[in-house]
Amino acid sequence: MKHLLGSSVISMALLTGCTGIPEGTEPVSDFALDRYLGQWYEIARLDHSFERGLDCVTATYSLRDDDGVRVINRGYNLEEQAWDEAEGRAYFIDDKNVGRLKVSFFGPFYGGYNILELDDDYQWALVAGPNRDYLWILSRTPQMDSATESSLRQRAAELDFPTDELIDVAQGEACPNR
Repeated sequence: MKHLLGSSVISMALLTGCTGIPEGTEPVSDFALDRYLGQWYEIARLDHSFERGLDCVTATYSLRDDDGVRVINRGYNLEEQAWDEAEGRAYFIDDKNVGRLKVSFFGPFYGGYNILELDDDYQWALVAGPNRDYLWILSRTPQMDSATESSLRQRAAELDFPTDELIDVAQGEACPNR
């Protein structure tokens, strides 16, 4: 994905080995990777150059042969009418029952992927990178119940993320057939 791979910001973050977790936050425990696998829709995110201009963003997770996770991030630039895609890999940092992984889209350099909130049915998630500059609200469906989204935004604000800077990601009818 030119937006996902072409960013000097993400390259710098990955070069410094930012596999941390934002101070004062905790990843979910009792995490079950097999339930997390599959496709997730991006509902909202903080702005990054590697996703700038993209809507219809999905992340699809599947198992790799090396006990890691294959990550396919895909987004559509509505203005350019073009899909962008990037493939990465992720591995657990701690125990496999903790929602904390390191992910790489660029060689041997990894960034933190921290699942801070996850419902019991694995239908929505609040995910942060290594610091408060990276935040995503994910859903198994292209649209999220407004009360659930509002609750996740409130939780993110309680964790000191700049929720007033969240970008709503177009999904559903705005997106061409995948």
